[in-house]
Amino acid sequence: MAGMDQPSPWWSASGHADRKPFLMARNEITRAIRTWFDELGFAEVETGILQVSPGNETHLHAPRTELHRAEGARATRYLRTSPEFACKKLLAAGEQKIFEFARVFRDRERGDLHLPEFTMLEWYRADRTYDAVMADGIAVIARAAQATGIRQFSFRGRVADPFAEPGRLTVADAFERYAGIDLLATIAGGNGDRARLAAAAGGRVRITDDDTWSDIFSKVLVEHIEPNLGQGRLTILLEYPVPEAALARAKPSDPRVAERFEIYACGVELANGFGELTDAGEQRHRFTLAMDEKQRRYGERYPLDEDFLDAVAHMPEASGVALGFDRLVMLASGAIRIDQVVWTPPAGDG
Repeated sequence: MAGMDQPSPWWSASGHADRKPFLMARNEITRAIRTWFDELGFAEVETGILQVSPGNETHLHAPRTELHRAEGARATRYLRTSPEFACKKLLAAGEQKIFEFARVFRDRERGDLHLPEFTMLEWYRADRTYDAVMADGIAVIARAAQATGIRQFSFRGRVADPFAEPGRLTVADAFERYAGIDLLATIAGGNGDRARLAAAAGGRVRITDDDTWSDIFSKVLVEHIEPNLGQGRLTILLEYPVPEAALARAKPSDPRVAERFEIYACGVELANGFGELTDAGEQRHRFTLAMDEKQRRYGERYPLDEDFLDAVAHMPEASGVALGFDRLVMLASGAIRIDQVVWTPPAGDG
């Protein structure tokens, strides 16, 4: 009798029937977005999943595997957290406009908005500013809504009109508006002043002795900023502080901030875009600092992809976006959990 209390596996006929409308919506959205990119002259690419380095961000974790060569030698490889490195190598090779529906992997992530294996829609434009891919992101989201006929996104009591003119808000303005923090006053020489931000954020978030400037920034962002974004309409959050630049270049008019933006709907982050960094030395420096912090915090580090760093030096000026495709399908189909919109949920989920 105890077994009767267990939920049906996802592959049961009844369980699949419940999810089928969302899966059909996924197919419609995929077709619509592929058509949109094709109309603009983008080339669809397929890049490798197994990589020398999965990415070099402090808090992203990747599954790893070992390859055995014919002569017996072994080589460690990682399941990528993003197709970014490979796509940028293609830009260095001369590609101008590319996109990919990429399978990517994130260890230590599972929830209503997170899957350990998911689809990232990523695209790049050579010789274009990040304003161009920002506009692309808004258009892609609208095209997804058109494909399903939905007029309003809804998630956890929040709603957003995907067709309305999006709001634009700098990260600094968001911190001032929603947390009363002068964020740019805590940045000097390209670095975050941990003590100053801790003092400003005290009483707003819980701060531990081990928290870095970036940790405190993230806590304020998650607890006070993100819940207010994408309400009523989409929000473009832009000009991230340069300590959070990742692979984006600093803004020429204000070196305290980077050409990085994110798009939100209903408090959900959908897309993350950059005006791409093409300074290989600066990129190496950022990666090394991130891996030093990963080693300190998690006891592991990922190798640097030297081939990628060589390619960065040969990249044209470019901009790119990574969009969580499953999240977009969830909102555009009216689903309430991300596992409802993937054909086969993660292994072991039932």
